[in-house]
Amino acid sequence: MCDFVILNALVYAFLKWHPRTSAWSENNAVIFVLTCNLAMMISESYFYTVIHRRLIGGGEILRRLVWLTMLQTILAYLFMKMAIYYMSVGWILLMQGTALFVCLLIARLIERHLVRMNRKSGKNIRKVVFVGSDKELLVIYDRLMKDPTRGFKVLGYYGDVTLKGEEGKLKRLGTIDELLAIGHDPVIQASFDDMYVSLSRLKSELIKKLSTFCEENVIRFYFVPLSVESIGIPLRREQVDDVEVFTTYANPLQNPVNQAIKRTFDLVFSTAALICILPFLPVIASIIKIQSPKGGIFFKQPRTGADGKSFICYKFRSMHPNKDESGLVQAKKDDPRKFPFGNFMRKASIDELPQFWNVFKGDMSVIGPRPHPVALNEEYVKLIDKYMARHFVKPGVTGLAQVTGFRGETKELWQMEGRVKKDIWYMENWTIWLDLRILWQTVKQVVIKGDEQAY
Repeated sequence: MCDFVILNALVYAFLKWHPRTSAWSENNAVIFVLTCNLAMMISESYFYTVIHRRLIGGGEILRRLVWLTMLQTILAYLFMKMAIYYMSVGWILLMQGTALFVCLLIARLIERHLVRMNRKSGKNIRKVVFVGSDKELLVIYDRLMKDPTRGFKVLGYYGDVTLKGEEGKLKRLGTIDELLAIGHDPVIQASFDDMYVSLSRLKSELIKKLSTFCEENVIRFYFVPLSVESIGIPLRREQVDDVEVFTTYANPLQNPVNQAIKRTFDLVFSTAALICILPFLPVIASIIKIQSPKGGIFFKQPRTGADGKSFICYKFRSMHPNKDESGLVQAKKDDPRKFPFGNFMRKASIDELPQFWNVFKGDMSVIGPRPHPVALNEEYVKLIDKYMARHFVKPGVTGLAQVTGFRGETKELWQMEGRVKKDIWYMENWTIWLDLRILWQTVKQVVIKGDEQAY
């Protein structure tokens, strides 16, 4: 309903104030309104809003919104041409479609915020119990509870064996037999809504009993098989007739079509960024030379890129020339090597802007794992398993790790391990929509909120 209100408000505005539509007859205006609404009805049937879904990501919301507005605009144009062929409506519908996308994007953000605030206040909550003693349930727990606004409340687990070392995280509610002994009970129906079961497939009869238990008590049943990711190698599901098997796979960016999409995005974005940076270059250069006259404008350092090959990474110089320029000594919060404007540039991420030249040249991508100094790689490859796997794709100006809490200095080993896991996950699950989501999160983090970890 909100989408239709926004659409018709835009249609009214275009009919009333656009110079081309002011000359239309009343009949033409009515046809325009009807075709726009008919196109919207068809588009909404395919790409309706999914704001209410608990585990939906921002990337999927954006993808559906793009397709919704594109389909609505194209269908409205075709319907208008079928109704009144000679009317010139292409540019009008293109402008209206663009305005519709912007307005619906704002509406989606507001709607999602309202849904989250409602759940955060304790309403619209789904209560969950786990069955089994496999640690895979803890992975599900982390996913469900990562964002409290998703509206999940995990009550605990029923298992014959205690999850060692995790007693404080998940409460043991009893054994599986004690759960099944409850039987059909209206009280149980009200006590929890979802059941996640992680048991060996050899216990198929027990799994069937739990499924029947859920049906009798109107509880949603979810079976959690052993995660293929826990084996330690990237696998994907395939079907051999009606049998599910797993096979190793290449990351999505080995596909030439995906490479072309990502490279096109990189070229367009880096070109626009470099054009915007150019007018400010003399000002930035002057301030750097005034505050630190001994060094150059740019800081150039070898970094490890795609396939482990080195390249020269460019940054605005933010530190006085010093003996620790290998990158092994990471920048700290109150690092004496930084000069005042350099400190400001690092906090605002201005020092990273010359890396768009690396993107334009093809050494880097806009989104990807952050490139580390060669010396840092040589240190961490000895300490972290699969550390170099992050170099199967081009490094990025920003990345998934940077927008999920792993930006800045890595004081402890677990911080770098977390960064590597995020980078590998990105590499294995890349889509252009994921790139757009990370880009938006970066803008929100750096420009709107500010990042306390940037120093």
